[in-house]
Amino acid sequence: MSDSEEQDILTTIRGLIDEENALRSDSEGLDPNERGRMKDLQGALDQCWDLLRQRRAKSEFGQDPDEARARPVSEVENYRQ
Repeated sequence: MSDSEEQDILTTIRGLIDEENALRSDSEGLDPNERGRMKDLQGALDQCWDLLRQRRAKSEFGQDPDEARARPVSEVENYRQ
């Protein structure tokens, strides 16, 4: 995997985590819109982590990491990080 492609995924992950942390830091709790956004963020994080793992595994086993594809949230949700 090229370093820039992995770096792009990691940059996306950091941005999503930063937004998630900002939502969690609200001491008054989340309103319905924020709860929906939190769910979206968690799904996007699951997808990013899964894609990163797929790319690294393909690279490790001599396959083309560019063949890795983001899987649906329903498939990757609640994966252990």
